[in-house]
Amino acid sequence: MNIRKLILDGEGVSLDFKKTITSCEKIARTMVSFANNKGGRLLIGVADDGTIRGVKSEDEERYMITRAAHLFAKPALEPIFEEVYYDDKLVLVVEIKASDEKPHYALAEDGKWWVYIRVKDKSILASKIVVDVLKRSSKSDGVLIEYSTKEKALLEYLDANPRINIKEYSELLKISRRGAQKIIVNLALSGVIKIHTTEKEEWYTAC
Repeated sequence: MNIRKLILDGEGVSLDFKKTITSCEKIARTMVSFANNKGGRLLIGVADDGTIRGVKSEDEERYMITRAAHLFAKPALEPIFEEVYYDDKLVLVVEIKASDEKPHYALAEDGKWWVYIRVKDKSILASKIVVDVLKRSSKSDGVLIEYSTKEKALLEYLDANPRINIKEYSELLKISRRGAQKIIVNLALSGVIKIHTTEKEEWYTAC
């Protein structure tokens, strides 16, 4: 593994740097977000700016990560460890595979379980729509879409406008937010629309 090249690529959707592990809750959040996406790697012993500091206590880091993966993630995760040396400094590489049991939840400081997803280099709280998409995407029964006037209205709107959010869609059709969410989930699963999420907002575009 070319650890230097990985670091130069920088943190992103599938890569996160940690100088050390200080909180099971925080590291569980990152691991869960990887599992709910396409997988990813944690580089333990690497600072946020890419400086290789090295791991001081490999056993302690492994213990914290394994504890977080088993007790602070639901369903539990199975991290894969690899030791990489660079300039006599040990970097602990932790790989989290994309999961077939989505969604995974992380136990937060408030004692509640939340679903997290990876957006760029952040692990953020998933919306109700994204959680529903994750739940149904892990099932093999597929999605049967029958286009009603509600679906057609959304597609016509997106044909004339670049994006729409859930509030705009529910107001457009004069239906409940919950009803609008259900339609969005079905269309996202069928590959008709794409969900865009940031820490502050969520919107939808045509694929």
